Amino acid sequence: MDIYFLIVPASSIIALITAFLLVKRINREEEGTELMKKIARAVKIGTRAYIKRQYSVVSLFFLAVFIILWILVFFKLLPFLVPFAFLTGGFFSGLSGYIGMSVATNSSSRTANAARRGLNPALRVAFSSGMVMGLVVVGLGLLDLSIWYTILSFVYRGLEESARMKVITSTMINFGMGASAQALFARVGGGIFTKAADMGADLVGKVEVNIPEDDPRNPAVIADNVGDNVGDVAGMGADLYESYVDSIVASMTLAATASLGKKGVFLPMLIAALGILSSIIGYFFIRAGEKASQATLLKALRKGIYITGLLVLISTGIAVYLLLGKEHMGIYLSIITGLIAGILIGFFTEYFTSDHYKPTKQIAKAAAQSPAVVIVEGLGVGMNSTVPIVLTIGFAIILSYFFAGGGNFEMGLYGIGIAAVGMLSTLGITLASDAYGPVADNAGGNAQMAKLDPVVRERTDALDSLGNTTAATGKGFAIGSAALTALALIVAYRDEVARIGETIDLSLLNVKIVVGLFLGGMLVFGFSSFIIKAIGRTAGVIVNNIREQFKDKRIMEGEKDPDYAEVVRICTASAQKEMILPALTGILSPIVVGVILGIEGVVGLLVGTLVTGFSLAVMMANSGGAWDNAKKYIEKGFLGGKGTEAHKGGVIGDTVGDPLKDAAGPSLNILIKLMSMVSIVFLRFIMTVHIF
Repeated sequence: MDIYFLIVPASSIIALITAFLLVKRINREEEGTELMKKIARAVKIGTRAYIKRQYSVVSLFFLAVFIILWILVFFKLLPFLVPFAFLTGGFFSGLSGYIGMSVATNSSSRTANAARRGLNPALRVAFSSGMVMGLVVVGLGLLDLSIWYTILSFVYRGLEESARMKVITSTMINFGMGASAQALFARVGGGIFTKAADMGADLVGKVEVNIPEDDPRNPAVIADNVGDNVGDVAGMGADLYESYVDSIVASMTLAATASLGKKGVFLPMLIAALGILSSIIGYFFIRAGEKASQATLLKALRKGIYITGLLVLISTGIAVYLLLGKEHMGIYLSIITGLIAGILIGFFTEYFTSDHYKPTKQIAKAAAQSPAVVIVEGLGVGMNSTVPIVLTIGFAIILSYFFAGGGNFEMGLYGIGIAAVGMLSTLGITLASDAYGPVADNAGGNAQMAKLDPVVRERTDALDSLGNTTAATGKGFAIGSAALTALALIVAYRDEVARIGETIDLSLLNVKIVVGLFLGGMLVFGFSSFIIKAIGRTAGVIVNNIREQFKDKRIMEGEKDPDYAEVVRICTASAQKEMILPALTGILSPIVVGVILGIEGVVGLLVGTLVTGFSLAVMMANSGGAWDNAKKYIEKGFLGGKGTEAHKGGVIGDTVGDPLKDAAGPSLNILIKLMSMVSIVFLRFIMTVHIF
């Protein structure tokens, strides 16, 4: 058993070493011309200024919560290690996002310069940057888990194994709250920044004055590129870190409840470790010729992802057999179910958002008719996309439950949790397929502003479009795992109530549960509204600023640089201010509902948030993705191409979809897990002070 455990920290260290070597390889690439370096430096300065300010604000929040947790420890309402676990969860979540962001800002000009040679050299640089993000997330996540597992095993070494596992897992699940809280701040704040800048740049630049995307005359162009890094890279890194960690600790907790002992508790970490090693191997299979086409590159990327998945399937089957024996091979089928469900969700996401398929082409045709029609069509596509995805998750829950449990209720629940771990086991490489897209997007901006040969921009746009296609699979795994993990966490909440010795009435006739269900459904829409309206307010200020700057005709004539820094300042200040209310809503709502309605009310709240939040997150992500790709479809020359009324309608659809797919939608994935984490951490407090 101890030999098996060594694989976990060893694989995390290998992941971090591989990431370090990839960074060195990226840094050996040339940055390009002096103007390219200057543009990249401006983006880097803006990005670091934003992150420094955000982390200073979030640090105050973490300090306040740390003090509150110590008060709960003083009154014996929490184990004494929980406050420290909370801090490390937040720290590593923030660190993974920061490292990914730093590498991304170093890679954009290098990707643009590599695109001068060809499509494949540019992909190698951009995808290596994304791979660094993927490996850092899984490496730091698993390292943090293995360290805490070792510490807690030593602290509680005097307990009998079954009791020890329950204490260890109930403590470890608490530190997921730190990771989730940090991820929510990063996603909400970064989302507000990037989408407000993007909307402002597009609405004035493309629609009103008809200048190209990333034109250096546009005052919002630097802020737009900064936003790609703080929202789509740093925010996404923190987001996927907490998804990864939460799924593992939730499964570990369910293993202890199912009386699977140390081996069952250890299995989720071992699966994650095998996934890391498989992802590294899969990365080296991503090869294509120097003159590769976009189709060839897509085939190469998918080859790496599919090989990774195959290696995970083989290695996890062996791991389940060696740890739990052939009598528990149904658990292996649950893992396979999770992987297949993730792939299916990725396929459905791609179908509804890729311009290779009918739904997105219909949105593009609607853009040629009227902006109103394009909005209606996009909403319809997003709503329709929830049908196959929700059905897939439903079947995955049923199959993973029966494969693992048969007639055993607790084992079946463990099967659901382990399916989420299986779904995220390939995160090292699937996250890379998502994270390289913003690097390619930034590279396109660099090429445009540096006035490189138009073919360079065509190549970076091809990579960006390719990233949208491969990211569909990554988003599928993220959304699907959020649903499974949140369900596992709700079960863990119920188990924690039982472990304390309290009874809970989960009947749907319990009025407190019914009220909680309504509150959970309402909370999802209120939370999303906060984020979307914040982006709208900020974008409005930016639009006014850009219009004011364009009154100076020297800017439009290229004789004077616009004030890029002012737009960056507006986005930064607004994002820091506007992210507070949505984040606090998600954190405080389970506590407030618990104090008023008790633990049954909290269960209703969590279930209502899960059901409504999952469907709404899918709808917003796919509507936004479809609008985005419909615009790109028109920009490729279809329906008249750029500058036409169809293009303007496509841009309007894209600006409506941006807050949905890159801010509100992804934030809901975090919200439904964070609320469960908060409920578990503050459970004893709620049981002590609740009103009803």
